[in-house]
Amino acid sequence: MRHFFYFNCPYNTILHFPFDFHLYYKPIKMKSVERRLPQEIDKSFIVFNEVGQFFPYPWHYHPEYELVMIRRSTGRRMVGDHIGNFEEGDLVFMGPLLPHVWVNDPDFENGKVDYLADGIVVQFVEDFLGEKFLNIPEMEGFNQFLKLSNRGLAIKGKVRDEINSIMVKMLSGNGLQRLSYLLIIFDILAHICIADYEVLASPHSIENSNLKVSNRFNKINEYILRNFHEDISLHEIAGVANMAVTTFCNFFKEHYKVTFVDYLNTVKIGHACKLLSEKDVNIVEVAYKSGYNNLANFNRQFKKLKSLTPTEYRKKLLI
Repeated sequence: MRHFFYFNCPYNTILHFPFDFHLYYKPIKMKSVERRLPQEIDKSFIVFNEVGQFFPYPWHYHPEYELVMIRRSTGRRMVGDHIGNFEEGDLVFMGPLLPHVWVNDPDFENGKVDYLADGIVVQFVEDFLGEKFLNIPEMEGFNQFLKLSNRGLAIKGKVRDEINSIMVKMLSGNGLQRLSYLLIIFDILAHICIADYEVLASPHSIENSNLKVSNRFNKINEYILRNFHEDISLHEIAGVANMAVTTFCNFFKEHYKVTFVDYLNTVKIGHACKLLSEKDVNIVEVAYKSGYNNLANFNRQFKKLKSLTPTEYRKKLLI
């Protein structure tokens, strides 16, 4: 069940979204699309609790600023041209029109996990409290933070934990309480230190966000994100980009600064690192779930990227 909570709604009002997006789209074939949560004209900002077998939204963008917090589930998120893993507690702040998607691990989509994916989203537009609100002196620090958000920011450490606890409270608060919680979050972000966030997308991806080439990036990235655990051939990925293999290889190397194979291995090994933190998953299973059918090749690629064997990496995590 998915619930939408709106600022200024009557106390405890719940609006049920009428359908599941995943029944109506095929994300691998789509370019970045505008996807907006429904909002009535007399509502100021959105607090949204996404709960389901997996997160259903495709690679998309929208004009609102957005905070995304993961309460439960694991997977990979793509923000601009950045691909990273997410898990419980993950928190990302994004500026307007920045393409993004959260994709759960295959076990969620295949129904092999005994709990539901759960996330909280807060969205607001720049003038949701009036055109002059962000220009008042008290908002200067927060304005500086907003300027960073066009590339997406992963919030870390105690700041993340503090904001996450506030976002949970927003789900049960009434309209004015939710607004006060949001202003507290603004104040926290206005005073954030550089050590408490990671910039995600590259400047290059933002500069080219409105160019035709960006749609090709979107198709390639989303296909890799959803299929890296399978054997993706050059012919297959070139077909996704609607290119000949030689043309694709040159295009990829020019824009990504690495070969497709090297990039794919980086995504696979990143997923393997997450799996290695789980004590009940053996090395052979980690290799298989990360897209390697050959254990020797997995060990070789892992050591090449991490300067450690998978076993050494796991031991280091457990110290």
